[in-house]
Parts: sequence; C-alpha cells; structure tokens
Amino acid sequence: QVQLVESGGGLVQAGGSLRLSCAASGPTFSNYPMGWFRQAPGKEREFLAAINWSGSRISYADSVKGRFTISRDNAKNTVFLQMNNLKPEETAVYLCAAVSYGGNYVYTRPGEYNYWGQGTQVIVSS
Repeated sequence: QVQLVESGGGLVQAGGSLRLSCAASGPTFSNYPMGWFRQAPGKEREFLAAINWSGSRISYADSVKGRFTISRDNAKNTVFLQMNNLKPEETAVYLCAAVSYGGNYVYTRPGEYNYWGQGTQVIVSS
C-alpha cells in the first residue's frame, strides 16, 4: 500500500511561484511512475505532469509546458512540482498520484493511476 501526502500549496499572487511536494510511503516508491493533476470545483481532473521511475522520461500538459517542472528524489521518496508564473484560473486542488506498474513509462490519464493523495489547495489571486 502506498500513501501519498502533498504539501506546499497556499495563496499566491498571479505571476508568482509555488513548489509542491508529494511524500510517499512504502519501500518501492522508486519503482513507480508519478504524476501531478489538478481539479477545480465543477471541473474534471486535469493532467499536469508525469515522470517515470528514474526521471529520464517526463511529460507535460501543453497548458503548463515551460512554466511547471516535475522532478523526483527517490532517496527521499518525494516528487516535486515547481510552478512558475501562476494564473488565477489555475486555482484548484493539486494532487499527486502513483502507478504501481510500468515503471519506465509516463502516464497522462487519471484512470491509469492507482494511488492518489488527498491534494493541496492552491489559490492564485489576481
């Protein structure tokens, strides 16, 4: 069983930056591809970024490419999402997720992930 706990959310002005962290429990974290998603009220869960087990493969949604950076530290069982130049419409709950198979690939669809954190709230003020 994998448990994921996100942190680093908060209130930021438009154009500002935040760094989200996702701490994972379990001895096999380093084998798992990871992803970040967000969900705003009344909207579907949106893919943001994904990383394979080693960090050698990364994928971003077009909406965040060039502004967000995903990374991982397997020694610390943690994955990060650096978010720059945030926009008010990006206010949402940000969630990390893990896939317990296919470690060398990246996954972009929510249904492919089998472990989810509770999320951290990000509010971007205008």
